[in-house]
Amino acid sequence: MRYCWLFALLLLTPVAGFSQDVPKGDVTKYTFDKSNIFPGTTRDYWVYVPKQYDPAKPACVYANQDGVQWNAPAVFDQLIHKGEIPVLIGVFIQPGRVPAPNDVALDRFNRSYEYDGLGDAYARFLLDELLPDVETKTAPDGRSLKLSKNGNDRAIGGSSSGAVCAFTAAWERPDAFTRVFSAIGTYVGLRGANAYPTLLRKFEPKPLRIFLQDGSKDLNIYGGDWWMANQEMERSLIFAGYEVDHVWGEGGHDGKQGTEVFPAATKWLWKDWPAPVKRGAGSPPLQQVLIPGEDWTLVAEGYKFTEGPAVNAKGEVFYNEVPDSKTFKVGLDGTVSTFLSDSQRGDGQSFGPDGRLYAVAGKTEQILAYTLDGKSSAIADGFRGNDLVVRHDGGVYVTQPGWNGTDPSQIWYISPQGEKKVVDKGLRFSNGITLSPDQTLLYVADSRSHWVYSYQVQADGSLKHKQKYFHLHVPDTADDSGADGVEVDRDGRVYVATRMGIQVCDQPGRVNFIIPTPNGKVSNMTFGGERFDTLFATCGDKVYKRKVKISGSPSFLPPVKPEKPRL
Repeated sequence: MRYCWLFALLLLTPVAGFSQDVPKGDVTKYTFDKSNIFPGTTRDYWVYVPKQYDPAKPACVYANQDGVQWNAPAVFDQLIHKGEIPVLIGVFIQPGRVPAPNDVALDRFNRSYEYDGLGDAYARFLLDELLPDVETKTAPDGRSLKLSKNGNDRAIGGSSSGAVCAFTAAWERPDAFTRVFSAIGTYVGLRGANAYPTLLRKFEPKPLRIFLQDGSKDLNIYGGDWWMANQEMERSLIFAGYEVDHVWGEGGHDGKQGTEVFPAATKWLWKDWPAPVKRGAGSPPLQQVLIPGEDWTLVAEGYKFTEGPAVNAKGEVFYNEVPDSKTFKVGLDGTVSTFLSDSQRGDGQSFGPDGRLYAVAGKTEQILAYTLDGKSSAIADGFRGNDLVVRHDGGVYVTQPGWNGTDPSQIWYISPQGEKKVVDKGLRFSNGITLSPDQTLLYVADSRSHWVYSYQVQADGSLKHKQKYFHLHVPDTADDSGADGVEVDRDGRVYVATRMGIQVCDQPGRVNFIIPTPNGKVSNMTFGGERFDTLFATCGDKVYKRKVKISGSPSFLPPVKPEKPRL
């Protein structure tokens, strides 16, 4: 939501005129040159410690990129003294550079790489390297430095590329930073930040509070239009329900207005602390699926790698621990038990209309069908599959990736009579597979692209009208979406497990929203529970579940025709 009172407050609170009769904190300079995340770099940083800081209690944190800006130490002195923000330690970091090997060569300047690049590298640098280094220091009077690890106690900011860097750190790690000050932010096409206005609208909102500043005479160059990009960011944040405020002006690409607004913006960012920053409701398509206040809960953990979640007619969910060759069952009461002690390296699986669990057995290169007492029968052999789906009539589609880079990537069809044939070739790495609710369309994820393919299913099981259809988002740090498991709900939405989370598409092939998982991993998902209204996700070493408003569409049930989508 917007807080329009802030602009009026700024007019009444000029930067000049601070009281001089307040305790003044200390600012100390350090150098850090031991980064493994940005190897070879060296950088200076400064630490502000207020007089009110008590080492017996971890302090709140403000981290700023590009060193000391905004007259921040003096601002903090004033606001801490008045009790308008909590006692905090300020850390002001310069971008890294790799020193040249001799005096006739140029240093490598890492600013754009570290600041404009998307992904979690800079957040990891702060959390795993720089901030721990701060805690090895002491204030000039000998006080040890202890920083709060609670994201609600930490803010981050910067200007220009430093603002994008601050936003990206909070976006990637909202558990670590929840408050963002962004001045003349570079949300343009230098290294992918121009994607943020779209991603903000699609991702399930994160618990972030953001203040934006920019001026109408800001840059308009090869990378984009800063003035328009910042306004687009604000509109996207509002659309998704974030706590956002802004001040627009007529200035250019400089720090003048940023310095003017910083005191009131800082006060707003910390308002109501220690109450946590709230999460917005998200877009209308997301609200049609997710239940407000209903989050992911842990089903089980401690695995090496989980895959192949499948649901039976009762709503019980079965999944594989692939490396240890075990299959587990989640009962309707949430109890997890071992279903198979040796699944033959079971991978993708799906229940059939006969009540059996059909599974890809990687070790024996077979498709096996299990009765509920664990007895198996071979349905097909002679190829190493990946994932599969069973139609309501018992026909089975199986993906066979090009595992070693030389084998062809194929899709197999196994008829109800056990006859097998290849029905498609040519994907880079065919992976997740499912059917539309009416079972006339087959969807196949190509992990090494940003596509999920759509085929029309023919009466004999063959496929026609192949199309690169569902257009997935790809993280800036990867060359492909990593699309894995695919699932559908009764309304025709398509759920795809990707590097960015679960991307949810409409039937025409557009990503409507993205649901991240708690640990940032997801290989596959299914809808479980008696009404198929709980989303189960296999996420590396963990399995999570989440109650939703809609119901899944298991392929063993009779086909259903969804409503026509809005085009």
